[in-house]
Amino acid sequence: MTDDTMCSPSDKDLSLSPNLDITIDDGSPNSEQLLDIVDEGNELDNECGQLFEIDGSGRENGRDETTVVDSHSVESHGKDCPPPIETCPSVKNILLLDSDGKRVAVKYFSEDWPTNGAKESFEKLVFTKTQKTNARTEAEIAMFENNIVVYKFVQDLHFFVTGGDYENELILVTVLQAFFDSVGLLLRGNVDKKEALENLDLILLCIDEIADGGLILETDPNVIAGKVASNSIDSGAPLSEQTLSQALATAREHLARSLLK
Repeated sequence: MTDDTMCSPSDKDLSLSPNLDITIDDGSPNSEQLLDIVDEGNELDNECGQLFEIDGSGRENGRDETTVVDSHSVESHGKDCPPPIETCPSVKNILLLDSDGKRVAVKYFSEDWPTNGAKESFEKLVFTKTQKTNARTEAEIAMFENNIVVYKFVQDLHFFVTGGDYENELILVTVLQAFFDSVGLLLRGNVDKKEALENLDLILLCIDEIADGGLILETDPNVIAGKVASNSIDSGAPLSEQTLSQALATAREHLARSLLK
């Protein structure tokens, strides 16, 4: 038998009809099915592209572009940037000036005024800007050199409290009123320059009870005046009228307070 007689029927069919498209059903898609799948995929892509078309501003159909963030990067960012810590309210200085702008009792808690000359310049500024205001019935508020200054006058004394521009004005007014009322209690209502100078030690102790290092300790005038009275040897007698032993005890008290700061 020759080689021609050994060819299979399928081979003969292919040789007789070379242009006939024959598909073997083995579970695999033919070329037409593949083309249909590709066409359907292209149509789906076009529809998705219309839904998520991004314009030049980076927004998708009026909505903000969605960004997928890696959770690890968020955790690491949180570790590098801890949440801000809230600070306690504080004051920068407490001032008591006379009607001429001269010092009666002052205390600074901030390095914004490093020299005595800078402090005196600030006192002159706030006095000049506020002396013509009507701050005798209630406290007034002003801004000086990026600081909030609250002030109140009585007779020939001018009371001032200064805080940063980030401080709450109501808290500063509360501190001012505490200072004002405490001095009134300690001076038994005779709030003027003469009485203030005669009881200067009580006023300085009063400031110490209100704030320490700028941090606000107490704003109740009754508590402040009570602590000052208990710390003084004789709250009714000025320093000049105390006996030698009383004066030495008062000096020791002031020295101990200064060493503890």
